[in-house]
Amino acid sequence: MSKPLKATVNCDMGEGFSLYTMGDDEGLMKTIHLANVACGFHASDFSVMNKTVALAKSNNVLVGAHPSLPDLQGFGRREMAIEPDELESCFIYQVGALDGFLKRYGLPMNHIKPHGSVYGQTARSIDLARAVVGVTKIFKSSAASPQGVAFMGLAGTAHQQAAEELGVPFIAEWFADLDYNDEGKLLITKKHDPVPIEVVRQRVTNLLRFHKVSTVGGKLLDIGANVAEVSICCHSDTPGAVEIARAVKALVDESNREAGYV
Repeated sequence: MSKPLKATVNCDMGEGFSLYTMGDDEGLMKTIHLANVACGFHASDFSVMNKTVALAKSNNVLVGAHPSLPDLQGFGRREMAIEPDELESCFIYQVGALDGFLKRYGLPMNHIKPHGSVYGQTARSIDLARAVVGVTKIFKSSAASPQGVAFMGLAGTAHQQAAEELGVPFIAEWFADLDYNDEGKLLITKKHDPVPIEVVRQRVTNLLRFHKVSTVGGKLLDIGANVAEVSICCHSDTPGAVEIARAVKALVDESNREAGYV
């Protein structure tokens, strides 16, 4: 049997707007290692971003930027025709906003993770992937690691290819509350359906213990080559998000301890 994957838990956070809230950020922040903070184009605003970064600091959670396509109405979950240079500028604009709040609280920028539909678009297109992965280099001085700001994305896709080409640290991501088809493609939905906790636990166990991705057709696919560490995402807008995150965190902590990672 392969050695269990080293793992962390991440969550997309700060996705409210003005007086509107999305998810239980305070509850979730206590159960994760990495927070992907919305940067204003699919959700969030200056007040929400400030509050979210402060909350991450108080819980010792590492912070990454979670930029999206400019689509507040569609929550960034609608695809858009966009050129690589446009997308690069779109990401610089958003990541720069978060960088200001990180500096205010004396925090480094850990990573960049695209949101929603642009996550899928950049996973499929190497040109778009190179554009957004390259943005990490602009903010290298804000990173805690001398290797620079990492890029979080799907293993075995243009995300990983672009990161390797550009010499950017890559964080392989897997989703506890989303489905994968039998070809291993992530099924990105505009609204997330409830997922039974036992289903989540089995998916996570298959991933950590056996390096396998569970699919909607019941297949178990390899996570991908050159993946020894993974970050497991729990979305804040999935029903029962805090319960899901707690269950995932418990499995991750147990697996990391047994494998001698902590």
